[in-house]
Amino acid sequence: MTLAEAAAQADTLAEEGREREVADLRREWEDEVEAAARSADYRERAVAYRAVGQFRFRQKIELLGRGLDDESPACRGSALISLERLSRDAPGAVNSLRSELHRLATSDDNQAVRRLAIVTLRNGSAHRDTIVLLEGLGEDDRLERDLRETATKVAAGLKKKGRQTG
Repeated sequence: MTLAEAAAQADTLAEEGREREVADLRREWEDEVEAAARSADYRERAVAYRAVGQFRFRQKIELLGRGLDDESPACRGSALISLERLSRDAPGAVNSLRSELHRLATSDDNQAVRRLAIVTLRNGSAHRDTIVLLEGLGEDDRLERDLRETATKVAAGLKKKGRQTG
Protein backbone atom coordinates (compact mmCIF):
# COMPACT_ATOMS: atom_id res chain seq x y z
CA MET A 1 0.00 0.00 0.00
CA THR A 2 1.29 3.47 -0.85
CA LEU A 3 1.17 6.51 1.43
CA ALA A 4 -1.59 8.01 -0.73
CA GLU A 5 -3.66 4.82 -0.45
CA ALA A 6 -3.15 4.59 3.32
CA ALA A 7 -4.11 8.26 3.72
CA ALA A 8 -7.26 7.74 1.65
CA GLN A 9 -8.13 4.72 3.81
CA ALA A 10 -7.56 6.77 6.98
CA ASP A 11 -9.80 9.51 5.61
CA THR A 12 -12.59 7.01 4.92
CA LEU A 13 -12.24 5.49 8.39
CA ALA A 14 -12.31 8.94 9.99
CA GLU A 15 -15.47 9.86 8.07
CA GLU A 16 -17.03 6.65 9.43
CA GLY A 17 -16.03 7.62 12.99
CA ARG A 18 -13.60 4.72 13.37
CA GLU A 19 -11.01 6.67 15.35
CA ARG A 20 -9.22 3.60 16.72
CA GLU A 21 -8.40 2.34 13.22
CA VAL A 22 -7.31 5.85 12.16
CA ALA A 23 -4.99 6.04 15.17
CA ASP A 24 -3.50 2.66 14.25
CA LEU A 25 -2.86 3.81 10.67
CA ARG A 26 -1.35 7.07 11.95
CA ARG A 27 1.15 5.15 14.08
CA GLU A 28 1.97 2.82 11.20
CA TRP A 29 2.51 5.61 8.62
CA GLU A 30 3.91 8.49 10.71
CA ASP A 31 7.53 7.94 9.65
CA GLU A 32 6.57 7.64 5.98
CA VAL A 33 4.68 10.96 6.14
CA GLU A 34 7.73 12.68 7.63
CA ALA A 35 10.09 11.11 5.09
CA ALA A 36 7.87 12.01 2.14
CA ALA A 37 7.64 15.62 3.36
CA ARG A 38 11.47 15.80 3.11
CA SER A 39 11.60 14.25 -0.38
CA ALA A 40 13.32 16.06 -3.24
CA ASP A 41 10.31 15.18 -5.43
CA TYR A 42 7.54 17.76 -5.06
CA ARG A 43 4.92 15.08 -5.86
CA GLU A 44 5.94 13.03 -2.83
CA ARG A 45 5.94 16.16 -0.64
CA ALA A 46 2.46 17.08 -1.88
CA VAL A 47 1.17 13.60 -0.99
CA ALA A 48 2.72 13.92 2.48
CA TYR A 49 1.14 17.32 3.17
CA ARG A 50 -2.24 16.10 1.95
CA ALA A 51 -1.89 12.95 4.09
CA VAL A 52 -1.53 15.03 7.26
CA GLY A 53 -5.16 16.09 6.91
CA GLN A 54 -6.40 12.71 5.76
CA PHE A 55 -4.79 11.01 8.76
CA ARG A 56 -6.12 13.81 11.04
CA PHE A 57 -2.54 14.39 12.29
CA ARG A 58 -3.32 17.38 14.54
CA GLN A 59 0.19 17.24 16.04
CA LYS A 60 1.75 17.92 12.61
CA ILE A 61 0.71 21.58 12.25
CA GLU A 62 4.38 22.59 12.24
CA LEU A 63 4.96 20.26 9.28
CA LEU A 64 2.08 21.97 7.45
CA GLY A 65 3.72 25.30 8.21
CA ARG A 66 6.78 24.08 6.33
CA GLY A 67 4.49 23.03 3.50
CA LEU A 68 3.11 26.56 3.26
CA ASP A 69 6.65 27.73 2.50
CA ASP A 70 7.38 25.00 -0.06
CA GLU A 71 8.65 26.14 -3.46
CA SER A 72 6.01 24.02 -5.21
CA PRO A 73 2.45 25.39 -5.57
CA ALA A 74 1.19 21.79 -5.43
CA CYS A 75 2.82 21.34 -2.02
CA ARG A 76 1.54 24.67 -0.71
CA GLY A 77 -1.94 23.74 -1.93
CA SER A 78 -1.80 20.30 -0.31
CA ALA A 79 -0.68 21.83 2.99
CA LEU A 80 -3.55 24.33 2.79
CA ILE A 81 -6.09 21.58 2.10
CA SER A 82 -4.91 19.71 5.19
CA LEU A 83 -4.84 22.84 7.33
CA GLU A 84 -8.39 23.70 6.26
CA ARG A 85 -9.57 20.19 7.11
CA LEU A 86 -7.85 20.13 10.52
CA SER A 87 -9.21 23.56 11.46
CA ARG A 88 -12.90 22.91 10.76
CA ASP A 89 -13.62 22.02 14.39
CA ALA A 90 -11.17 24.36 16.11
CA PRO A 91 -9.50 27.59 14.95
CA GLY A 92 -6.17 26.99 16.70
CA ALA A 93 -4.30 25.64 13.67
CA VAL A 94 -5.36 28.57 11.47
CA ASN A 95 -4.68 31.08 14.23
CA SER A 96 -1.17 29.71 14.75
CA LEU A 97 -0.34 30.10 11.04
CA ARG A 98 -2.34 33.30 10.41
CA SER A 99 0.62 35.41 9.23
CA GLU A 100 1.65 32.75 6.70
CA LEU A 101 -1.94 32.50 5.47
CA HIS A 102 -2.11 36.29 5.10
CA ARG A 103 1.11 36.20 3.05
CA LEU A 104 -0.19 33.44 0.78
CA ALA A 105 -3.59 35.11 0.35
CA THR A 106 -2.06 38.41 -0.70
CA SER A 107 1.10 37.59 -2.59
CA ASP A 108 1.39 33.98 -3.75
CA ASP A 109 2.10 33.69 -7.48
CA ASN A 110 -0.45 30.90 -7.85
CA GLN A 111 -4.13 31.94 -7.87
CA ALA A 112 -5.35 28.54 -6.64
CA VAL A 113 -2.99 28.75 -3.64
CA ARG A 114 -4.21 32.28 -2.88
CA ARG A 115 -7.83 31.13 -3.01
CA LEU A 116 -7.11 28.10 -0.77
CA ALA A 117 -5.40 30.39 1.77
CA ILE A 118 -8.47 32.64 1.80
CA VAL A 119 -10.82 29.68 2.24
CA THR A 120 -8.65 28.33 5.06
CA LEU A 121 -8.80 31.68 6.89
CA ARG A 122 -12.56 31.11 7.15
CA ASN A 123 -11.89 28.52 9.88
CA GLY A 124 -9.87 30.87 12.07
CA SER A 125 -11.02 33.31 14.70
CA ALA A 126 -12.61 36.56 13.52
CA HIS A 127 -9.49 38.74 13.81
CA ARG A 128 -9.93 42.30 12.63
CA ASP A 129 -6.67 42.27 10.65
CA THR A 130 -7.83 39.23 8.68
CA ILE A 131 -11.22 40.77 7.95
CA VAL A 132 -9.65 44.05 6.79
CA LEU A 133 -7.16 42.15 4.61
CA LEU A 134 -9.92 40.06 3.01
CA GLU A 135 -12.15 43.08 2.43
CA GLY A 136 -9.23 44.79 0.71
CA LEU A 137 -8.72 41.78 -1.54
CA GLY A 138 -12.43 41.74 -2.30
CA GLU A 139 -12.27 45.34 -3.51
CA ASP A 140 -9.07 45.01 -5.56
CA ASP A 141 -10.11 45.21 -9.24
CA ARG A 142 -6.69 43.94 -10.34
CA LEU A 143 -7.50 40.48 -8.95
CA GLU A 144 -9.49 37.74 -10.64
CA ARG A 145 -13.23 37.96 -9.98
CA ASP A 146 -13.35 34.51 -8.32
CA LEU A 147 -10.61 35.49 -5.87
CA ARG A 148 -12.35 38.79 -5.02
CA GLU A 149 -15.70 37.05 -4.49
CA THR A 150 -14.15 34.40 -2.25
CA ALA A 151 -12.36 37.03 -0.15
CA THR A 152 -15.57 39.07 0.22
CA LYS A 153 -17.58 35.99 1.20
CA VAL A 154 -15.01 34.82 3.79
CA ALA A 155 -14.70 38.35 5.25
CA ALA A 156 -18.50 38.52 5.66
CA GLY A 157 -18.53 35.09 7.32
CA LEU A 158 -15.78 36.12 9.76
CA LYS A 159 -17.64 39.33 10.61
CA LYS A 160 -20.76 37.31 11.36
CA LYS A 161 -18.74 34.84 13.44
CA GLY A 162 -17.23 37.77 15.37
CA ARG A 163 -20.68 39.20 16.16
CA GLN A 164 -21.89 35.79 17.37
CA THR A 165 -18.93 35.20 19.69
CA GLY A 166 -18.33 38.81 20.72
